[in-house]
Amino acid sequence: MNERPGPDGGQPAERIPAHQGAGIIESVPRQQRRAPDETCHQQPYESPDGLAPHGAAPHDRVRGDHDPLDHPDPAVAADAAGIEHLLRCWLRESGTHHPAEGRLRLPLRAAAASALIIPVRYWSPTGWHRLGAPTLEGAPPGAAPLDAVTLAAMLRREAAHGDRRASDGGEHRVADGGERPEPEATPQQAPDGDGAELVGRVANSVRNVAVFLTDRRARPADDHGALFLEAEQSLLLGHPLHPTPKSREGLSEAETRAYSPELRGAFPLHWMAVHRSVLAADSAWTVRGKPVPADHLTREFAGSGCRLPDGTVPLPLHPWQARELADRSDVTALREAGLLHDLGVHGPLWHPTSSVRTVYRPDADAMLKLSLGLRITNSRRENLRKELARGVEVHRLLRTGLAKQWQTVHPGFDIVRDPAYLAVDGFDGEPVQGLDVVIRHNPFSTTDDAVCIAGLTSPRPWPGRSGVRSRLEDLVGTLGARTGRPLDAVATEWFLRYLEAVVRPVLWLDGTAGIVLEAHQQNTVVLLDPDGWPVGGRYRDNQGYYFRTSRRAELERRLPGIGAASDSFVADDVTDERFAYYLGINNVLGLIGAFGSQRLVREEILLAAFRRFLADAAAAPPAHRSPLPEQLLAARTLRCKANLATRLHGLDELVGPVETQSVYVTLANPLAP
Repeated sequence: MNERPGPDGGQPAERIPAHQGAGIIESVPRQQRRAPDETCHQQPYESPDGLAPHGAAPHDRVRGDHDPLDHPDPAVAADAAGIEHLLRCWLRESGTHHPAEGRLRLPLRAAAASALIIPVRYWSPTGWHRLGAPTLEGAPPGAAPLDAVTLAAMLRREAAHGDRRASDGGEHRVADGGERPEPEATPQQAPDGDGAELVGRVANSVRNVAVFLTDRRARPADDHGALFLEAEQSLLLGHPLHPTPKSREGLSEAETRAYSPELRGAFPLHWMAVHRSVLAADSAWTVRGKPVPADHLTREFAGSGCRLPDGTVPLPLHPWQARELADRSDVTALREAGLLHDLGVHGPLWHPTSSVRTVYRPDADAMLKLSLGLRITNSRRENLRKELARGVEVHRLLRTGLAKQWQTVHPGFDIVRDPAYLAVDGFDGEPVQGLDVVIRHNPFSTTDDAVCIAGLTSPRPWPGRSGVRSRLEDLVGTLGARTGRPLDAVATEWFLRYLEAVVRPVLWLDGTAGIVLEAHQQNTVVLLDPDGWPVGGRYRDNQGYYFRTSRRAELERRLPGIGAASDSFVADDVTDERFAYYLGINNVLGLIGAFGSQRLVREEILLAAFRRFLADAAAAPPAHRSPLPEQLLAARTLRCKANLATRLHGLDELVGPVETQSVYVTLANPLAP
């Protein structure tokens, strides 16, 4: 991996010394080094209280109120966030008009009350609304608003009542004819029966957010000095359009503190010794051009103090996973046969990143993507064998010359590689689920300002100020104060630079090679220069690759046998739908919504800028042209993942055919003319 050609196609990529015992590794594009107190996000920008920045319209917010996320009681602030998550999901998935006044009336058909009355603090064309706690219509003056758990139970009953689309169509109206899209195939009774599962997960998510806010208010500043890790620990509130973004059922209080990135947790790994006769492994990792087997890498991470029985190799596990697997029959059988040995907890501390299950050490040349059977949001986060193969396959595919070609055009962007894995097979030769690890290249030095977009846009407490704000808000405010330019001008330029640094390279890979990246905000890392401007990006996720079936022959010529083990070829129509959602709706429109809801610039300005960018991308040479720009510009409606409906239907997004892993609904396209 470390010998990938650099952008000029002839010389090695710039390198930095490896972490101890690792040879050499590639670095992200070099950035000017700064002392910690010189980083632009260390001195938070302050805007006048109660005033919208230049570019925000008076009707976009309720004046004279306080953001409920800033409430001094963390439990109240967490509940406010939970309410907003639920309502954003419901409004996106059911459809509703822009409210004329500063409140929204949401009719209810399943409950005795006729409607919910919802204060509207900000209405977003892209769905990132800011909403207050709802009250029941007709409730006596002074009646308490609903909390998140009560709201979840009420919405669950409403969903079970039948088709959740608003009778007037709202956002779901088809623009050329005024007819609503056909309702989704929704059963009258959602699969979780009385809704206890959804309600319980909402309660768990809200409790966790309260713990995260309490801790971060007490310790707003980090002390580890690694900018990448700081960014990974910043996503306190979770996905703004997910009903249970911080649900992690099954953790004790001590485990929550140790295993949560939001609490800056850290823990040593649990190690197993696996006999080579049941080992399944592959590696395309190289050091100075020489291949390195996967077990050599894990042996390095285990260290000299980890003693292995003869004929075995070390396999790291998440401690929670090791506990869960201890008494499972297939694991017990391997242990009793002498093919699996429990070595216990060993070695230095690793830090969970924003996914919870991928762990990082600032001094290590690799991250480890561990299986974790804990249900996080919608899914049990255990690696599938095809995903293990997919990461290695994509690395080999890029090394056929595709990466060299890509880097020539877009030298600031790359994929964070997953070039090796270890796993275990049972006596029948089938994978033993949950006993595996992906070895992921760590391209980031401690001073590289590499931030996932979800973390960049997530509000959180800051040192030296009250309330919450996002890193994005701080960056734009600091740049505006430094340059004397209006916030909306700075925000627009930042957005345009992001499109060039991150979005255009992703479109190029699709157009040139037929490879689509599931580039949602948590999978997309933006690289920032010392001033905070986007200069590059990285994509990370061995699960999220779609090879277009229409490009199979070309990809086969690049890498014979591609897709056989990874199951990565997907029909073009499904690929188009997923690409439009992950890159178009989740990533870019979500970023626009963050800019708008944080009062940095009117969303309409950024939507117009995005249209111009897409028009230019749609005119790329045919050999490098992705169909996505034209699709986003021309489509009256877009298909969008419905996280609330997916949760209500009890779907695990990582299991089953890609076409049916999640519920999708139809939205009006905010980019449509």
